[in-house]
Amino acid sequence: MWGYMFYMHGDSLCMHGILIYYCVIQYPESRKKFKTNLFLDCRATIRSFLSQVAIMAVGKNKRLTKGGKKGAKKKIIDPFTKKDWYDVKAPSMFINRQMGKTLVTRTQGTKIASEGLKGRVFEVSLADLQQDEVTMRKFRLISEEVQGRNVLCNFHGMDMTTDKLRSMVKKWQTLVEAFVNVTTTDGYYLRVFCIGFTKKRQDQMKKTCYAQSTQVRKIRAKMVDIMTREISNSDLKEVVNKLIPDSIGRDIEKACQSIYPLHDVYIRKVKVLKKPRFDMGKLLELHGEGSSTTVTKGAGEEGTKVERVTDGFEPPIQESV
Repeated sequence: MWGYMFYMHGDSLCMHGILIYYCVIQYPESRKKFKTNLFLDCRATIRSFLSQVAIMAVGKNKRLTKGGKKGAKKKIIDPFTKKDWYDVKAPSMFINRQMGKTLVTRTQGTKIASEGLKGRVFEVSLADLQQDEVTMRKFRLISEEVQGRNVLCNFHGMDMTTDKLRSMVKKWQTLVEAFVNVTTTDGYYLRVFCIGFTKKRQDQMKKTCYAQSTQVRKIRAKMVDIMTREISNSDLKEVVNKLIPDSIGRDIEKACQSIYPLHDVYIRKVKVLKKPRFDMGKLLELHGEGSSTTVTKGAGEEGTKVERVTDGFEPPIQESV
């Protein structure tokens, strides 16, 4: 900086004056050693020079002329003013189909609101869906289509609440668990978990009710067989209808009475591992808004020939294909 200033003025007196002024500022007690007039002349020279440098700097730096930071003039906008509410609809297997509402940013540019809604997973208690007091099961529903302001959901899984599972685990009994991977008739690949506990026999005086390892293996095999049979012969809608009252758990409990008495037998969890390709007709059928059912002919039933009525219309003959 000092070299630049000396080059611009080309005056050794100015350079000496700057150094003297700097020494006076740093060391006030040295003011008596310098004459007052020389000190004032140096101060005036330095001020004029610094003003020229400041003008040059303002002219070269373009950011200083714009004034302030870039984001200083941005207005604070409430993000909820850009969002819309959509109604979440459950399939027709449940009594209460209006699950609730969800938010999404409205369509802007290439970002479409319906695409942001698809794929959302909602976890709802069965008590809210069926309007009863059974609160131990939770159903997971995934949004697959948007129609107007309605989000149409499909079954995505089932689970039990943690407090119910912890309350069932006790001492002096045997816990038996099993799981199976099974495919429904409409192509859904599910993983189903089952849980059960041994109980005392009638008029039993013994404190414990432990099952032997061979009995546990037989009970587990029964669980796998019944779950495979009940789910592989049903489509997804029928599977959900069986999960709501948990009829599969009662069937397992009855079938295992000959091996060892069980209680608290439930389908603990259901996972959807794979899905078939999305079909709008099947989704509308689940919601009761369409029909894609196929009618199968029974034994001895034959179709009747239907003649096509053309009203004398014949298509024109084309010269070339």
